[in-house]
Amino acid sequence: MIAVSLGLLLGIVVGTLLPWSLPIVYAPYISVAIMACLDAVFGGARAGLEGKYDSDVFFSGVVVNTLVAGLFVFIGKRLGIDIYYVALLSFGLRIFNNTAVIRRIWLEGRKKSIPR
Repeated sequence: MIAVSLGLLLGIVVGTLLPWSLPIVYAPYISVAIMACLDAVFGGARAGLEGKYDSDVFFSGVVVNTLVAGLFVFIGKRLGIDIYYVALLSFGLRIFNNTAVIRRIWLEGRKKSIPR
């Protein structure tokens, strides 16, 4: 946990100190990639709480989801349609679903630990 916290702190410091920006053309790709990563993180957290976590499933999910969503953005750009909204909506729904399950698991754990 210490390594994760230090990595996060280092990332924040480097991100704020280095002035780096991407062209606006890449915004749909980046937004879809961020949502794919968040979906994987919340899905991994849910699987961990349920005792079903598998690192192969986690990492393959990150890669495959990001590639498929990136393909949606690319095809949508070629067709002149914002198809990437479908990927964003899908990832958003999955993130909220996983958050709801995580919340329920957490609340059930708290109820069991409180004596009545």
